[in-house]
Amino acid sequence: MLIHKIEDVREQVKAWKKAGLKIGLVPTMGALHAGHKSLIDKSVEKCDKTVVSVFVNPIQFCAGEDLDKYPRTLDEDVKLCENVDIVFAPTPNEMYGEGHILSNDFLTYVVPPYFYTDKLCGKSRVGHFDGVCTVVNKLFNIVQPDFAFFGEKDFQQLVIIKKMVKDLNIPVEIVPCPIVREDSGLALSSRNKYLTDEQKDLALVLSKILFNIKSCYDRGIVDVKALSETAFEYLTPKHSLEYLEFRDSENLEEKTVADDDTRVFIALKIGNVRLIDNISLGT
Repeated sequence: MLIHKIEDVREQVKAWKKAGLKIGLVPTMGALHAGHKSLIDKSVEKCDKTVVSVFVNPIQFCAGEDLDKYPRTLDEDVKLCENVDIVFAPTPNEMYGEGHILSNDFLTYVVPPYFYTDKLCGKSRVGHFDGVCTVVNKLFNIVQPDFAFFGEKDFQQLVIIKKMVKDLNIPVEIVPCPIVREDSGLALSSRNKYLTDEQKDLALVLSKILFNIKSCYDRGIVDVKALSETAFEYLTPKHSLEYLEFRDSENLEEKTVADDDTRVFIALKIGNVRLIDNISLGT
């Protein structure tokens, strides 16, 4: 069932709640792929009813980012969601009101702690996680899910959403889902659609760097500086590295010595396409 209006979602959810059914939510920005499908399948398995939101959220795009170019493939997305109960695809007007002014001068934002956002992707994408938390909070209020499913590829986002849910006492359980990769190792992402064949080959460097760091750690190397230096043999002038960092999996604190609670994060640009990936060093 494809629904565009908040009130229609709420009406259906009310009936489900009255029947005592458990509801799962998979928030997405569309351009769905096998990674999203893994979240959807997990929700269908765990819950009585599943809602997939498809909404390109304008307030999480920063200046100069690809809001207008971001792929919008609703017809294909609906087909991929054949086993879900609702595909909720609102317009920006529906989510933020007619004549909306999308700034925190006029719109109430949910602002996560600076400690969690002033690092990794949040360092270069100032305000991005404010937009993420605001729209996710709105979706939680609209759908009132018992469970919400988020992929680990956007791991900083996952940590921040879990923090928001805890701090604001939102009655939803966040379910992390593993990264889905192509056979080549490349993490699935909607932004992979922007890559040419040559750029896609260049993008394999992200997973190669991470897998090699994990292999070195498994062999007993724990010095973060030494582990970081192994990345440079893979990088070329066609790779613009934004960061390679070692952080605690729970609170994103920086690590100087790697351990099983460490997660390695990488972001780089190939042409104009910014890609991210991460890996846990624990088993």
